[in-house]
Formats: sequence, C-alpha cells, structure tokens
Amino acid sequence: MRVGVDIGGTFTDLVAIAPDGEIAVRKVATTPSDPSVGLGRALDAMKGAVDVLIHGTTIATNALLERRGARVVLVTTRGFEDLLWLRRQDRAALYDLARDHPPPLVARADVVGVAERAGPTGVIEPLTGEELARAVGVVRRLAPEAVAVAFLFAFRHPEHEQGIAAALREALPGIPVAASHEVLPMFREFERTSTTTVEAYLRPCVSTYLSRLEADIRRRGAGTLRVMTSSGGTLSPQGAGLRAASLALSGPAGGVVGARLIGEAVGRPDLLTLDMGGTSADASLVRGGLPLGEGAGAVAGVPLALPAILIETVSAGGGSIARVDEGGALKVGPESAGAIPGPACYGRGGDRPTVTDACLALRWLDAQHPLADEVRLDREAAERALRTLGTVAGGEISAIASGIVAVAGAVMARALKRVSVARGLDPRRMALLPFGGAGPLFGCVLAEALGMRAIVIPPHPGALSAMGLAAAAERVDRIASFHRLLDDLRTADITGAFAPLLEEGTRQLPGGAVLRYADCRFVGQGYEMTVPVTDDNPRRIRDVFLAEHRARFGHTGGAGGGVGGGGGGDGQTVELVNLRVVVLHEGPAPRFAGDRRDVRHPGASRPITLRGQRVTASVWALDELAPGVTLSGPAILVGRDATALVEPEWRGSVHESGALVLERT
Repeated sequence: MRVGVDIGGTFTDLVAIAPDGEIAVRKVATTPSDPSVGLGRALDAMKGAVDVLIHGTTIATNALLERRGARVVLVTTRGFEDLLWLRRQDRAALYDLARDHPPPLVARADVVGVAERAGPTGVIEPLTGEELARAVGVVRRLAPEAVAVAFLFAFRHPEHEQGIAAALREALPGIPVAASHEVLPMFREFERTSTTTVEAYLRPCVSTYLSRLEADIRRRGAGTLRVMTSSGGTLSPQGAGLRAASLALSGPAGGVVGARLIGEAVGRPDLLTLDMGGTSADASLVRGGLPLGEGAGAVAGVPLALPAILIETVSAGGGSIARVDEGGALKVGPESAGAIPGPACYGRGGDRPTVTDACLALRWLDAQHPLADEVRLDREAAERALRTLGTVAGGEISAIASGIVAVAGAVMARALKRVSVARGLDPRRMALLPFGGAGPLFGCVLAEALGMRAIVIPPHPGALSAMGLAAAAERVDRIASFHRLLDDLRTADITGAFAPLLEEGTRQLPGGAVLRYADCRFVGQGYEMTVPVTDDNPRRIRDVFLAEHRARFGHTGGAGGGVGGGGGGDGQTVELVNLRVVVLHEGPAPRFAGDRRDVRHPGASRPITLRGQRVTASVWALDELAPGVTLSGPAILVGRDATALVEPEWRGSVHESGALVLERT
C-alpha cells in the first residue's frame, strides 16, 4: 500500500492506494507546532501495512520564506563577488521605484573570490595549488554552516569547481558543499549561482528534517519514505537531502500530479488547475496530459532555475483574513488564520473574518457537516466575525460575505490568468479543475471569469494533493547546456550529446521510462521553449519547436509566419540551448470510484445566497454520486473532504471515475 501525506496550513490529508487501486482518505487538523504529530495521527487511523509513504513537504519553502536556512559562504570567481546583488539589473516592480528585491541568502562579507577563470573554450586563468589552499583557509576561518561554489563556465568546464569542492569537503567534514556543476550544469551565471546558493542554504535544515521524519516513520513500521520534488517526481530522503533546492515547491506539486490523473481518466488532457486550501491558492496547467514545467522562476523572491511544475501561488485560502484598508476598500489576505486559531467558525478562539466564515454565512457550507475529525462549524461565530468589518456593504451580513468571496475570487482569477493568458495560452480551450478543501466552491465563478465552458470536479477534491503524492512517479532529471545552431548539427551529434545524460539517468533509476527534451530558441531570443525530442534529426526538432512556438505565440519568428530554410518565417535560425533527460518509474493507477456510489437524487434542498440573490439549491452527497447522474445548478455537493457549488447555467454529469464534469448551458 502506498500512502500520500499532504501537510497543509490548516489540514493534513492522507490518501492510501491499495494494491488493487482502491483509495482510502483521511483528513485531520494540522499541528503547526510540529506537523509530524498530525501526520502520525493520520497514519495511526489507517488500516493495513504501509509499504511506501510519499510526503509533500513545505520545509524548504518555509525556510526560504522565513529566512531560516544555514549561514552560507559563497566561493566564486574573483571579480564576480557582487553577482547576487547585481542580479540582472531589473526592478522588483517596474513602476515602483522604492521597492527592492529581497536580499541574497548570503552576506556580502561571506563571499570569497578565487583567482581562476574559464571561458567557453577552456581555462583562461589556472587555479593554482597556492590559491586553492588560500581559498580553503579563508572559508574555514569564516566557519560556515554550508558552502556554495559557483565559478564562471563551470557548467562546461567543471575542473576548477571539482578541485575546490573536493578540498573543502576534506577540510570541512560534516559541512555541506554544493557545487554549481552538480546542482545546475546550465549557462546563465546569475541563475546558476543563485540556485547553488539556495541548495547550500537549504541542505542542513532539509537533511535534518528528513532524517528525523524517516526515523519516526520506521518506528511506526510505515515502510519506505519518499519525498515529492518540485518537478512532480519523488526522491529518497538521502537523494532529497542532496537536492534540497528541488523541494521548494514540493507541497503544491502533488496536486498537479493528481489533476493530471483525473484529466487522463475523463479524457481532458488540457486543464487549468486551482488548489485552494486553508492558507493559499495554487494555480497551474496541464497541457497534452503533462504538467507544464518552468525551468526558471523564483521562490520567496529568490531566483531558482531547477526543473519545476509551473505554480502561481496567491494568498486566497479558506483561512485568508478579510479586512478594510485605509481607503475603505475590502481586502482578503495575505494574512491567514491558519490551523490555530483558524477561522472564527472553527470555535478555536479565532474572531477575525475569513473566506470560510463568509462561505458559511452564505450557507454554501453546512454547519452540521464536519470538516475534519473534531472541527465543527459555528455559523453564529462566523457572523459575529463578519460584523467586525463594520459598515462595509451597508453592514448587512450576506452582502459582506458576498463581497469577501468576490474579492477572493478576483485574486484567484488573476493567478489563473498569469499561468495561462500571460504565457500565450487560451484558457477557453481548457477545462478548469478546482480542488482543495475550498476550490470546488469557486469553480463556476472562476470559469466564467476566464470564459471557460467546462469544469471537472474530481472525486475526493479536498485530498487530491495527497492522492497525487501517493500515485507520484519516482523521477530523475538530468540537464546539460549544449549551445549549437540546429543547421550546424547532424543526427549523430544530438545522439552523442544525449548519451551521457541517458547513461547517468538510467544508472540512478534502472528500468525507468526515458523522456528527452530540448530547450530551443531563435537566435537573439533571451529565453527558450522546452520541446519533446522523439527523433534526433535536427530538422525534426526544429519543426517541433516551430509548431510549439506558433501554438504559443501565434507566429514562427517572422511576419510571414512561414518556415524558411534557416528556421523562422524571415529566415531566423533556431538554436538548441540545453538538453534534458527525465527518467520515470510510474506509480500505481488509483481506482477513483468506489463500489458504493449509488446516489441518483438530491437528499435535500436549502436556501443559499448567490451573487447577492437568495436561491434554493439542491443538496447532493458528493462522494456517493452514481455514474451517469446528471444535475443542474444551483446545487451544493457535500463531501467528506470538500464541498462543491454548482451555479445556475451550469449542468453536469458524473463520469464513471466519480468526477463531475460540468458544462455551461
């Protein structure tokens, strides 16, 4: 049995997948002081032996957000000590001259310049033995908790980095040393240096956390521990400890993996996904049945260029606190009530209004239905909290609540547009898949905001992230820079360049399925597109790139839009920049629908407030809908881990997988 555990800001979700694919779901309240306590309680409630436990962790994300990582010394090429401060000389906000980028993770006094230099064709200034010994002595005197090494052109000529990293590991036993040619062997020295610094910054806290968790898992007899990475695969605790930076988006990645599986089951390969939990909402994309990846981005304002699923996070969760700003405008987030005390309606001492309180006041949620073991909802407490907002919307409770959910919806709609429209992708050609404890309540309003006509509400929407973790593949990513014009390459050149990456990837994960990709661009472009490689013929790679570029941006490099002999419509040449290899061991296929889904009619009805109007909604048991059942809005679907809202003008049918597929009428 494989078990996925997703520790959120408010609830800890656990999904177990039995050998026959049957799913069991468990939800308990998160214990913020020690998340492993909530994890242990969820495990204790499961029946049967656990063979593999897959964990999505926020340990790396929180360390970056709260600046709780190790004290790092950065060793770099002399003359480039200020690289992390110079960045790319861009502004943090284009029209805000007073806003600064977050400071680097290393202090300027902890940067050590080394007299050495390599260029694109080889060594320019050798690294002498005397200089190596001097640099190691300076680092030792600085007494670091971790060391990052990033030299110029080390992605192509790593000899100097290899020498100083070996000397530092010998001189500083027990101190992690992260070298850029091991962490990210790609060009762009700023992103490579920043990513290597992040790796060194996170290794001590990630390794300590995973060692303690693995020991606790063993004491409970829960089998093997695996850890989700930002790319949607899993690593062993030891592998994750040496790839700490790859865990920066570990938590949200599981939900996108689960969404991909649901899309595959219902025949919807193109999805816009939204995971709305207690603290935040995460927007992402699935295209052609695969999560959309992004090789360069930032976490907590720190550039990080490792492979990662594209995720846009906003502070719009069920626990996001509503307030009135100085100008009298209603705001939602970024502050969250979290698990303790939680929203006012949880009855744990919270008295500030949240999105969950608003949903309860509108009667979208049922006070008689528990959210987790001991969490019962108190409608009167929710309304008291909403009244603290004073005269907003005339002081009328339903109007205040409607305003809160409208503001939260607008924040999430912007996130969905940033991952789709801002990247040249048309959301109207996709289906929206909302999940998380609160996501299905906002599916219809978000789809309408983006002009989408299809929504997929998955089975067990509140625990989809945990299910994605349980079903996640083991994964190894290998990357190498390869700057060549496609017109100058032969098939044998590309095959030979891929060979060492394939050898290393299959050695680390024998017997896995192999996927190959290339980062391509027109000469003169600043950034690349990643395209699949199924044929090493350079012309075939160029054709795939041009087709993807046309689909994404509406052109192929020139005004004419045609394909010239050199590449684009005006003869622009295509350049192959990086090669990527992914090796996968797929996880088990879950059996989404259980045998006890036999509900064909609503169990009741109740009045709710919807966009300022009182309407009567039918009430259905979300987890027990029989395949083939059709329903129309307004309707409330109450599940054990989430509640969904179907608005008027939407009609849906239940897929055999248990997913509800809605279409706008």
